[in-house]
Amino acid sequence: STVGDFTTPLTTNNSPSHCQGENQHFALTFFLCLVFFIGFLLNMFSLWVFCCRFPCWTSGTTLQFHLALSDAIATPVTPMMAVYFAMGNDWPFGRFLCQVKIALLSSHFYGSTIFLTLISIHRYITVVHFNKSCRFKRKAFVQKLCACVWCLLAIQALVYAILLPPSKEKGSSQCLSIHQRNLTDFYFIINFFLFIFGFLIPFSVSAVCYGRLANTLTNLNSSTAKGLKVKLKSQRMIGVCLLIFGVCFLPLNIVRTLGVVLKKFFPEKCDVLQQIETAYYTTWILAGVNSCLDPVLYCFGSQNFRDAFQSFQAGKVDVPNRPNRRFFLSQVVALVSQHHHQPPSFPRDEGSRK
Repeated sequence: STVGDFTTPLTTNNSPSHCQGENQHFALTFFLCLVFFIGFLLNMFSLWVFCCRFPCWTSGTTLQFHLALSDAIATPVTPMMAVYFAMGNDWPFGRFLCQVKIALLSSHFYGSTIFLTLISIHRYITVVHFNKSCRFKRKAFVQKLCACVWCLLAIQALVYAILLPPSKEKGSSQCLSIHQRNLTDFYFIINFFLFIFGFLIPFSVSAVCYGRLANTLTNLNSSTAKGLKVKLKSQRMIGVCLLIFGVCFLPLNIVRTLGVVLKKFFPEKCDVLQQIETAYYTTWILAGVNSCLDPVLYCFGSQNFRDAFQSFQAGKVDVPNRPNRRFFLSQVVALVSQHHHQPPSFPRDEGSRK
């Protein structure tokens, strides 16, 4: 998800002099760990609800489960990054864990944007075309789609791990740093690839879907309880999804792009680069907030999830009729099975109890 870490010495291929980047304030490390720890707890709770508290899954539930899974997998990276900062921006964990870091970060951030986009498309189709047959409403099709997404994420992670090896820069080991002098041009190119395909296209698709959905909601009959429920739920999902894109992912991509451009074309601007590095890590923390906001989408999208959360708050963790209480790995494997029932179509509420 990140193009690189901005705390390394600011060096270039063509400049014999070196701009030394400043060490980041302890507060950045603290908030980084805090945000991802909270996100980890929320998403572990979400995964537990999906696996143990849902009598049956719909196509919407399947997408939400995979979004929670993509959010949770970034957690092992956080302590490694904290140690990296504490040791003066020197990566102590070797090549393999550097590759693990790259794989988890890329799968986390770009998995989140892809699944958020798929949820946007699904919500649009479910509400606007509720009376039409569509593959996107079928759980089996959505499971195949999610499997394809994970395959693409795995390929991307493998390519990045191979092409972005750690290297020594002025005596310190750097992992996934745009200031690795032999990778400057590659970071510059890959940033724009990620900006277009990892953010701009998913955000545009989500904005179009939610824009058309909002237009449909203005004409929706809200005089009935069911119509009002669908309208309010959809409006809240629109707000949260666009908030995640706008607050969590947009600043990261903008600041990262500014950083790689300055690094390539204006490497002598040390003061500006140091300010960009601080802004970059701030936006990296903001990007991690998406792990905390995504569970809000599950509450808006599923009555079962809301009931589970409320019962958890009340201390009632044992709820009867939980036929899907199985081992977590069995649930993941079951997602690719083709022998499932089709989900109900609108106006029935996704994830509601039968």
